Amino acid sequence: MCEINGTLTFLIFCSAPDVPSIVMASSKESQSITVEFTTVSGATSYILRAETNDGSFFSEISVPGSPGTVTNLQPYTDYTLSVMSVNSAGRSQPSISVEAKTVLPAPQLNTSSPSNSSILVKWEPVNHAVLYSLSIIKDGSYSKISLNITETQVHFPDLEAGTKYCIKGNAWSPENIPGDDFTVCQITRPPTPQSIELVVTSTPDAGIVVSWDPAKGAEQYVALSLTGQNCSSSTNSCILIPLSCGETNSVTVITINQAGNSVPSYPVQIISFPCPPQPIWVEELVPGNCSVKWSAVPHAEYYTTFIKSDDGIEGMCNSTELYCQFHCHCGYSYIMSVFAHNHAGQSPPGPLLNHTTLPCCPALTTVSAASWETLMMEWSPVRGADLYETRAVDANEVILCNDTAPRCALSDLTCNSKYSVVIIPCNDVSGCNLTCSPQTHETAPCMPEITSVSQTNTSSSSVLVSWTSDNTVANYTVSVIGSVGDTHVCHSNDSSCLVSNLPCGSVYEVSAIASTSAGESMPSYTVPLETAPCCPDNLTVSQVTQAMTNVTWSPANGAQTYIASLSSPRGHAQCHTMETECVMGCITCGTNYTVSLDAISRTGHKAECTYHGFSASQCCPSGIRLYRGTNNTLIVRWRSSSALTKYTAEVTGSGRTHTCSPEPGSYTCTVSEIVCGQVYSVVVAPLSPDGSKVQFCNSRLYSGNEEAQK
Repeated sequence: MCEINGTLTFLIFCSAPDVPSIVMASSKESQSITVEFTTVSGATSYILRAETNDGSFFSEISVPGSPGTVTNLQPYTDYTLSVMSVNSAGRSQPSISVEAKTVLPAPQLNTSSPSNSSILVKWEPVNHAVLYSLSIIKDGSYSKISLNITETQVHFPDLEAGTKYCIKGNAWSPENIPGDDFTVCQITRPPTPQSIELVVTSTPDAGIVVSWDPAKGAEQYVALSLTGQNCSSSTNSCILIPLSCGETNSVTVITINQAGNSVPSYPVQIISFPCPPQPIWVEELVPGNCSVKWSAVPHAEYYTTFIKSDDGIEGMCNSTELYCQFHCHCGYSYIMSVFAHNHAGQSPPGPLLNHTTLPCCPALTTVSAASWETLMMEWSPVRGADLYETRAVDANEVILCNDTAPRCALSDLTCNSKYSVVIIPCNDVSGCNLTCSPQTHETAPCMPEITSVSQTNTSSSSVLVSWTSDNTVANYTVSVIGSVGDTHVCHSNDSSCLVSNLPCGSVYEVSAIASTSAGESMPSYTVPLETAPCCPDNLTVSQVTQAMTNVTWSPANGAQTYIASLSSPRGHAQCHTMETECVMGCITCGTNYTVSLDAISRTGHKAECTYHGFSASQCCPSGIRLYRGTNNTLIVRWRSSSALTKYTAEVTGSGRTHTCSPEPGSYTCTVSEIVCGQVYSVVVAPLSPDGSKVQFCNSRLYSGNEEAQK
C-alpha cells in the first residue's frame, strides 16, 4: 500500500490458478477421449492437452469445465493427457499426465440379400480386432438376435421376405474393450408373386392383362412372356402387348425391390384369341335358304356369324360347325362376317362378304290420297332395284309412273273408280320382275252438288238439304255451319237429309261431303241459309185512349222489321215498323182482340208469332148529368151501352175526393157534403175486371153555386 497526493492507493497482484488433477481418462469413441478432472478456485476455463509419445501428435483444447473431451484422435492409439487451469493471469502448470487409448473403429458393414429369406453381412477386417459382435432386429420388432464372431462375414437365414432388418456391429480390442458400433438396414428380396391371372384384352390394343396378389416389400413388378414381351408396374397388374391371334404363350412375374429380384413365379399358360376365318362364301342352293361357309381355324371352339340386311335388321348364329344357315329374302343385300371364339375371346374382324339376292315384288305399305284425284303410293325400298314402274288400270285408261324412289303419285284419276295397281321393280342386271301381283285401289268419291236447301215451313226449325252426285255407293254428311260452336250435321246414304233443331234468326253455310272406304270427296260448294227470325219473348198491349193502344215487344234475333196486328170481328188494326213498339188507333172499346206479330228478316224470312188476347176497356159513359140534391148533395147520372159494366164516379174538390160506385146496371151516384161555392171535378169511368179505374175518361167541372153543370 502507498499514498499519492494524500490519497491511499491499493495495488492488487493476481497469480495463476492452482494445478488441477486428472481423475479419469477413458475412450468411448475411436476418435475421442473424455477426461474427468478436479476443478480449482479462480479458474475461468481449462485446457486439455493430448500428445503421443513419439511427438507425432499434439493438441490442446479449451473446455469450460469437467468433463472435457479431446477429439480428432486416431483409433486405437495411446495418448498422454494432462489438464491446465486458466484465468486472466494465465494458465497453471500441466497436471500430472495420464495414459489413455482410443477404442477400435466400427467395422464398415456391407449388406445384401442373396434370397428373399436371408441377408449376407460383410466387412473389412478392423486392425487389432480380436472379436466382432453383431445383432439383427426386424423393423417394428423388439426381439433381436446377437452373436459374436471372429470372421468378417455373417449369413442371417430364415428371414421374412420383403422385410426390413437393421444390423449393428462393433469390434473388440485385445483388451476386451468394445469399439465403435455401426448400424446398417437391409430389406430382404420380395417374395415370389402369387395368384397370377392372365386375361386377354382387345381394348385399346390386343394384349394380355397380367394380375397378381400384392407382395410384401415389393417396389416394382415385371411380367415376362415366353415370346419376349414384358411390362412393369408398381401396382398389381400390367398389360403385355402386342398380342397376335392364334398365339400360345406363357407368362412369369417377378417382384423387385432395392435388394433385388424375387424368384420368378411359375409360368402360367395362355392361348390367345383365334384368328378370323377366311375365306368365307355363301351358297344358295334353294332360293330363300342361304348358307355361309368357311374353313377351320386353329384353337377355335365355336364360331359366330353376323348377318345384316340393308334394311338394318341384324341376325346372328352360333355354330361349332363350319357353316351357318339363314333365311335370305329376295331383293335384299346382306353383309356377313364370321368370328372365331375360344376361352380367350373373339377373333379380330375378318373379311366382310356382300351378297345380294334377286329383287322381289315390293309390298304397298301406305296408300294415301294426296288430293281427291291423286293417289300417293309408298312401299318399302327393295335393294337391287334401280327403277320402279307403277301401273294403274281402270276400265277406261292406263296410267304409268316410273321413278327411282319408292313412291309414286298417280294423278288425274277418275273419282269413285277402282284401279288395278301393280308395282314392278327393275334393275340393269335382271330386268323387271313381271310376276308381281296387282292390287285394287279405289279413288275418293265424287263431290256432291247441293240442289236445294229449304225450310219445311216458315215456323219450323228443320231444313231439308238435297243434292246430286255421280257416286254409286257413298255416305253423305251435311254440315250446317254458323257462328263459332254453332254447327249442325246430318247423315244420309240417299240424296237428301233433314237438319233439325236449327235456332231461329241464324245465318249458316251449308255444304255436303261424300265418303266411302276410299276416303272423302271434296266438299260441295256452300249454299247460304238463313232461318226465320225469332219471335219476341215479350209483347205488351196498353190502352192509351179509348180508341188508341200502344204495343211494345222485346227485340227478336234475326228480325229487321215487324208487323203488329190487333184483330176482332168489329175491326182490324195493324202497324209496320222497324222499332220495337207502335201505336194503333181505331180500337173499339169493350172489344176482345187477337194479338199477333210478324218478325221479318232482312231477306224476307218471316216468323208468325201469336200472343195472348187483348181486351179493350169498356167505353166511357155518355150523357153525364149533374144535379144538385138536398142537404148539400150532388147527384151524378150517365148513360151506358153495357148493363154489366160497373162504373165509379169521383168528385174531387176542397182537397177531398168523394167516390161512389153503384152496382152494375145502375147509372146514378149521389155524393154528399158538397160545399156551396166550391168547384168540383167529376169523372165517371168504367172499372176494369181487376177493379182498377179506366184512366182516359174525361172529367166535368161543377160549382156548388150552380144548379147543374155538364
